[in-house]
Parts: sequence; C-alpha cells; structure tokens
Amino acid sequence: MSNPFAAFCDDFYVNMRLGSQLNLPHQRETLLHFFERVQKEFPGMSRFRKNDGGEFNLEEDRNSHSYRWAGIEPKRLTSGHVNPPSIEESLRLHSLMLQLAPYHLGISPIEVDYLDILLGFDLSFSGNHDEVIADSLFADSPLACLTEESGTKAVDCQPSLTVALSEDCRLQARIDIVTRTNSYQVRTGDYNDDVISVYLILRRYWGDRPKEPMEILLKQMAERGERLCQQYILPRVLRPISSAIASRS
Repeated sequence: MSNPFAAFCDDFYVNMRLGSQLNLPHQRETLLHFFERVQKEFPGMSRFRKNDGGEFNLEEDRNSHSYRWAGIEPKRLTSGHVNPPSIEESLRLHSLMLQLAPYHLGISPIEVDYLDILLGFDLSFSGNHDEVIADSLFADSPLACLTEESGTKAVDCQPSLTVALSEDCRLQARIDIVTRTNSYQVRTGDYNDDVISVYLILRRYWGDRPKEPMEILLKQMAERGERLCQQYILPRVLRPISSAIASRS
C-alpha cells in the first residue's frame, strides 16, 4: 500500500524544509552537482526544472501515485515524498538532502534558522470546505455561534494552533487546516473537486545550535510527529472531517 493513512485521506505526504538565514548557492555547477548526487541515489528523480520564483526542482513523475521531489529555494532546502509506503521510507530522501547540504551547498549550522517536518493529508471534496470544517471540528464550540444565525453559511474556517513541545519553546508543533473554496463557489454552488488539507508541522528552531546531526534530529521529529498523528490527528481531526465528507456524498 503506497499510503499508510489511506483509510483517512486520499493523499498523504511527508515534507522536509531546512530554512537558512542566508541565500543558498545558485551557481550552475553547484546546483547540478548537488542534484546529480541526489539522482544517483534515486534514479527515478529525472525531471529538472526552474520556476519563475527562482526555485530549482528535481522530481519523479508526478503522474504516479507515489513520487519524490527535491527543491532549492533562495533561502530554503526542501524535499517531499507523496504517498510513501511508510514515514521511514520518506526519510531516506530527506536524510540524504540534509547529509549533502553542508558539503555540496556549504550550509553551516551557524546559518540554519529552522528544520521542519510536515505530515500532510489531503481529502477530496466537491462542496463547501469551510462548512465541513465548521460542522466537524467546531460543532460544540462557542466560536461556531454565528453559524446558528438563520441563513448563514461558513465561508472561511481554517483553524491553526501551535504548541511548544519543549521547555525552551524551540521545538514546536502546529496543526493547520487549509480549505480551498471561496465566496463565489458558495454563492453559486459551483464547486471544484478540490482538497481539504490537514498539516501537522514539527519545527525545530536552531537558536541553541544543537550538536546532533540534522538527519538524526529529523528522524526524532518524524517519530514524534507520527505518534502525534496516531494519538491525536487521526482520531480527533481526520476522522471527523472524513465522516463529514462521507455524509455529504
């Protein structure tokens, strides 16, 4: 199975982001050498492109159900694995990126701003996304009081919450709910077959310059993120949203 959370979502992905306070190198030889080293480990990553924002990407075929991608932005190193067979498998690419970064891109721990791991879940729904979130996650909340007014419809319900996971607040976790319907769609009833996204993001700020290798820290964050998903995100966020979507199908 290429999606370990297939019972709860249509697509699942694990992304890594390493933020720098300085611009990353964008010289032709440096970029190509870095991406060639990544491609040596993952031969399927053969599609190279540059977008208008100055981001360089190397990726597998995005038409496949499961694929990897890697990117270099002006101040950020990124990678992702869509529908991996396991979180551990997705870490193969992310760990390689972090191992290569100091030697091929010259990234030093001194300049690192943060390290992220994102566990993302997409749920397809052709309808009012904000109404689904309001009904499934805010049904008994005082914040949903306006929905009790006759004739009202939810048009923006995208909750987000961040908590500190460490005493020094340098390790944090955030839940983001992203909806993709707009007022025009709600007004006309003409909805796209788009996705509701649920993100669990663990971020490690680099203020204390940890001595552990970045790939070890990422593995620790991934393990904690998976536990948080199993204990909280799946039963309390994804399951209610999935049930609300099913009731409208």
